[in-house]
Amino acid sequence: MRKVTLEQIFTHPIAQKYLGRSGQAHAIAVAEYALAISEKKQVDPDLAVKAALLHDIGHYEWYRDGKWDYDLYRQNDIHAIKGAARAHKLLIRLGENPQAAKEISLAVLLHTDSYLPEQNLKRDPLQQVVAEADTADEETGGAHHYKTISEQEALKRILALDNSIEKRMISKVQTS
Repeated sequence: MRKVTLEQIFTHPIAQKYLGRSGQAHAIAVAEYALAISEKKQVDPDLAVKAALLHDIGHYEWYRDGKWDYDLYRQNDIHAIKGAARAHKLLIRLGENPQAAKEISLAVLLHTDSYLPEQNLKRDPLQQVVAEADTADEETGGAHHYKTISEQEALKRILALDNSIEKRMISKVQTS
């Protein structure tokens, strides 16, 4: 049914590098929110959770005088643009369906409008799910990127998400 699992994405060295930079705990929490929101909005949970997990994979660490500078980040950020490209490349490398990889990458690109001059996006349902899930886990000053999680707990939650998606996809096939 699914070509690529969350576990395959999460454990890939590229994902580990960039999820570590942007915050694994945040990425997983957003994926969990996306699963719940996708069910309510009747959006493909596999695409929603993958996009949510990867939504911040383009983050760059903005420092001034050796300290994280949230204002500098907000002024110069293009993480969604870089993240969409990274997500697409990673998904294709892992063997994801090319159309699914494109949809996921576009949801990564459009999960925020912080990089746009007018900050006024029209999102499709998948993109809206990812944006809402990200907003649900946001904390003031970007603190959500600094929440911590053990590798064991992270993998446990990723596997639980994979299991939930599989169950929902099987249930959908059986009721069709």
